[in-house]
Amino acid sequence: MKNDKNAKVAAPKSAPAKPSSAKHPTTKPPAAKPPITLAVDIGGTGIKAAALDQTGKMVSERQKIKTPKNATPKKVIATIAKLAKMIGEGDRASAGFPGVVKDGLVYTAANLGKGWKNYPLEAALKKTLRMPVRIANDADVQGLGCVSGHGDELVITLGTGFGSVLFVDGHRIHLELGHHPFRNGKTYEDELGIKALDKKGKRKWNKHLREAIDELARTFNFDRLYIGGGNAAEIDFKLPPNVKIISNTDGLLGGIKLWQDHTHDQAHESWSPNAADSVGRGGRVVEGTGLENRQG
Repeated sequence: MKNDKNAKVAAPKSAPAKPSSAKHPTTKPPAAKPPITLAVDIGGTGIKAAALDQTGKMVSERQKIKTPKNATPKKVIATIAKLAKMIGEGDRASAGFPGVVKDGLVYTAANLGKGWKNYPLEAALKKTLRMPVRIANDADVQGLGCVSGHGDELVITLGTGFGSVLFVDGHRIHLELGHHPFRNGKTYEDELGIKALDKKGKRKWNKHLREAIDELARTFNFDRLYIGGGNAAEIDFKLPPNVKIISNTDGLLGGIKLWQDHTHDQAHESWSPNAADSVGRGGRVVEGTGLENRQG
């Protein structure tokens, strides 16, 4: 058979292309921005606030507004909203309150106005500020800002009233020593609150405070005692080595720790506008939302 010179020769098939071994660069999602905390300290004479970063560093000026007379829930919340607007930033909020607080509800507020009994302050602030909120007693929050987390640490605050909280290896136990009998049938708050200081004078007030420290040492056998509040500046005697005066700033810095504190009910961390809407007129809990059954 003769070769056909004109016959077409089939081109060799090219080998299938191998997938490239080069890896496509993966784009990492941007790291979540650490939250800014609007820390609020509600006092009987003044309401203070500041924005804090995750380390507790102030990223705003500390603002203060005088506590309104007859400080009802409506007036206090309006004041906090004004402070928040002045500060202008915050992803979440924490508030120290001068009274008994449990599961977001206020039970007592001896040094404020009327209308606080069973008031759902946490939910009301969430609705007003439109951000997650945690609240606790103001002495508790101040303690969170200063304790070491080791041993038995007692914190008292000397302001309009007398606040107190005990920490056992960092675990928070709220106390109401202010209304406990102290001397001659009078309570700690009767003898060491602002009214006693104004009425009896600095000298006698300090004498009673010295007696109170001795009494608390016998009662709690604390490893450390921290004294805060505005009237701590009036102390004029040498304190024992394990007793320390702390700054009012700790009352704000504790607002960061409140978000890390496992003693706080974790159920209050989440927030949505619908949940906040369960607060009815006057701030009372609307029946049928599930919040009305939340008791301490």
